[in-house]
Amino acid sequence: MAKAAKKKKKRQAVGSWLWAHMMRPWRWLRRWLLRVGLVAALVALFLVLLFSVVNPPTTHTIWSEKRRLGDIDQEWVPLADMAPVLARSVVAAEDARFCQHWGIDVQAIRTALAEGGRRGGSTLSQQVVKNVFLWQGRSWGRKALETLLTPLVEAVWSKQRILEVYLNVAEMDEGIFGAEAAARHYFGVGPEALTARQAALIAAVLPNPKERSAARPSRFVSRRAAQIQDGAATIRADGRAGCFQD
Repeated sequence: MAKAAKKKKKRQAVGSWLWAHMMRPWRWLRRWLLRVGLVAALVALFLVLLFSVVNPPTTHTIWSEKRRLGDIDQEWVPLADMAPVLARSVVAAEDARFCQHWGIDVQAIRTALAEGGRRGGSTLSQQVVKNVFLWQGRSWGRKALETLLTPLVEAVWSKQRILEVYLNVAEMDEGIFGAEAAARHYFGVGPEALTARQAALIAAVLPNPKERSAARPSRFVSRRAAQIQDGAATIRADGRAGCFQD
């Protein structure tokens, strides 16, 4: 009886030893994954804090387009030096609930799902995160990172800062990035001199800047700009522009 107990104990010891050795690589991998995750989180936090006061030097899209085209046109302009109607037009076109959400607009996502995914549910905050910190293209990995980073950006940046960064890094024609380059490219004026119609036309090309033109608008773009112009006036009147304009 004692002999059988000893054999059983020995088998258990051998099994435990084998299990420990089999699990050792996984424990090592888990430790390194945790370390990599912690470093990535700290880097992300540092960049979010840095870009709350320092203008991003470039983005993945700007870098890749410059490499493809040889050159791009972009000049950083503070939000205060842009026509206020441009900010309202972009918000009306891309994210009318910009002042009412914390970066993720659940209502817009539900609407997009109800419409079968024909329209996007991304907020301006999410687009800024994608443009500044991530890359273009559809993938679950990028979307997961975007979803994690967006609340952090909303917590650290003001709404004005989010909108300012968006209006300086968004592509508005092939190789044309930001409001300053777009205003001069399309209309030959600075961003501070844009009219309500011109601002609405720029906002109308944002979903597809390589295929649409604000200077030579198609019938669809022209109709869309008229809707955006009305929307910009509406959000000004009903207070939905209050978080980024007086």
